[in-house]
Order: sequence, then C-alpha cells, then structure tokens
Amino acid sequence: MARNSIGKNLTITSFGESHGAAVGVVVDGYPANVEIDFDALQLCMARRRPGQSEITTSRNETDEVEILSGIYEGKTLGSPITMIIRNNDAKSKDYDDLKNIYRPGHADLLYDAKYGHRDHRGGGRSSARITAGWVAAGSLATQYLEKQGITITGWVNQIYNIIAPKLECTPNRIEIEKSMVRCWDEETSQSMIAAIELAKSENDSLGGVIQCHIEGMPKGIGEPVFGKLQAVLGEYLLNINAVKGISFGDGFAAAAMKGSEHNDEWHSNNHGVGTKTNHSGGIIGGMSTGEDINIQVAFKPTSTIGKEQNTVNHLEENVTIAATGRHDPCVLPRAVPIVEAMCALAIMDLILESKS
Repeated sequence: MARNSIGKNLTITSFGESHGAAVGVVVDGYPANVEIDFDALQLCMARRRPGQSEITTSRNETDEVEILSGIYEGKTLGSPITMIIRNNDAKSKDYDDLKNIYRPGHADLLYDAKYGHRDHRGGGRSSARITAGWVAAGSLATQYLEKQGITITGWVNQIYNIIAPKLECTPNRIEIEKSMVRCWDEETSQSMIAAIELAKSENDSLGGVIQCHIEGMPKGIGEPVFGKLQAVLGEYLLNINAVKGISFGDGFAAAAMKGSEHNDEWHSNNHGVGTKTNHSGGIIGGMSTGEDINIQVAFKPTSTIGKEQNTVNHLEENVTIAATGRHDPCVLPRAVPIVEAMCALAIMDLILESKS
C-alpha cells in the first residue's frame, strides 16, 4: 500500500498521475475562518508550472486550481479542502517507447518490482507533476504562516558547478523572480542559464542546490527528542523528487569546525534573547531559536535525458535508450516553489501542534 499522505496536525493527501485527468491534493486540519488569497495561490502555481521558459520542459499547462470543497465565500470552513489541477497538455504517445524499457536513474523498474503494474506515461505517479498539488497546499500554508509573521524565501544558489556569491541576508523576492533560473545575482544567473542551455543541446541535464530561509519563527518549535524541527523539515523536503540531501546552517562545514567556532552564543538586548551568530541555521536541540532557519537542498540532475544510455527492458534484456518526451534539463528553477511549499507545510503542522 503506497503512502500518499503526510502530516500530523495538518495532513495533505496527494493524488493523480502525470498523464491522468488531473493531479491534486486534499488538505485536512486547516483551521476555519481563514481568508484565502486566490491570486497568491495562482501565483505560486505559475512559479512551478511547466512551459514557463525555454530552459524548462515545453509541456504547457496553465495549472489553474479548482477548489472542490472546504472553502466558501473566500474563507476556509475547517473541513477538508480538495484542490485539483487538470492535465491539459499531456502527450502520452511521446512515451510509448518507454512502456517496456526502464530508464536509468528513474523509478520505472522499482515501481514494477514493488507493485507489478505502473503508468509509464510521463513517469505516472512517480512524476514531479504531482508536486503541483503540493504547491497548492503549500500556498495555503504559506498564507496562514504569513499571518503569524513567518515568511519563507527560496532561491537557486547553485547549478552544476556555478555558485552564487555568499549572502549575509535573505535576497529580495523581486530580484529572485526576475531571473529565469530564480537566482538573485544577475551575473551568476546568466552563467547558470548558459550552462543549462549547453546541457540541453547535448541531450543532458544538470543538478544544483536551492537555498531556503524561514524568517519570523518563534522560539521552541520542534521537539527535543523525536520530532526535532530539522527531522520534520527533512521528512517533507526529502520526499521531493530528485532531492538527494539537505543541510542546515553551516551544514557539513561544521564537521571541520571547533566548538568554539560553531557554537552560537546567547546574548540579551532590547529585543530579547538571541544568538550573536547563526551557525546552527536557526535550530538548536531540535527546536527553533528564533533566528532565521537556513536550509540547503541538493537536487540531482534530471534522470530522463536524450543521450543514449545502457539499461534493461521488461524481459531483463540489455538494451539502449535515448529517452523522448518533454523533460526539464534542470529542475532547479521550478523546484523553488516546491521547496518553499514543503517547508510551509512542515512548519504549519508544527505551529498547529504548539497551539494545541
């Protein structure tokens, strides 16, 4: 039995396949009487949708969200919120050659081994297409958190071996969004675009790193033993397609530091108690410190590529494959709103728990 739900206090249940009639989500546990900004919801969808530029997949979906339940007269009812996003530009015939061949780096073979039956069209249930519903749910969570003074900002910090300059503060969203790759630094952005275009021309793909900052967190969100804040965030983020690792604060660099270098000293000022530094990334002992939570999320290169590779078919015969269909040469630009959405859902789940 597949797990299609996540969350304890705020639960989302994902449904749909890449080339089915629609994808969507059911959100349960969302508080009643919260006014929803539908324009903000649709803007989140536009940031994730395919076909938004020449460096993303050419699949052209409008990703308009239909609300089937849980919202009336612009406000939530406290009942399950059902949202669907219809698939209007699926070209299933493009995937006929993949029906009996297993793509390297993809879930095809393992899905068949586990369930004995799969939808091969566009990756079916394993496709990142299903994250459209997650972004819709995440937009509702984001709107709830913003009313609590909590904001979440993500951007592309690295593509391949191209890394943006180090920042001391969260970049402006306007600077991020004016970039085709969602990198705030214009020079770095242009280098990233050129690298993606080159990989695309070579029928290859690229990975990278998304940086995400969560600001306005109250102290003490998360548990000191099981249910640590970083563990809950990790559960949500590691379920995003193509994510291979996450780190918080200084991350793996902390392994090469001394305690005297890494410890964030507490100090008191007119604004209360805080830390002088933020090497921990806003989380100490499994709980939020009140400082910005800094997260790095690493994505592997897109698995489906047009370059010829060795693989096997359903008869376990060795064959070669040069995949057809429409795929992102780099998922990073469209993955930024997905990272933000999953962070918002995780944080809202914990905020609701703290209120109870």
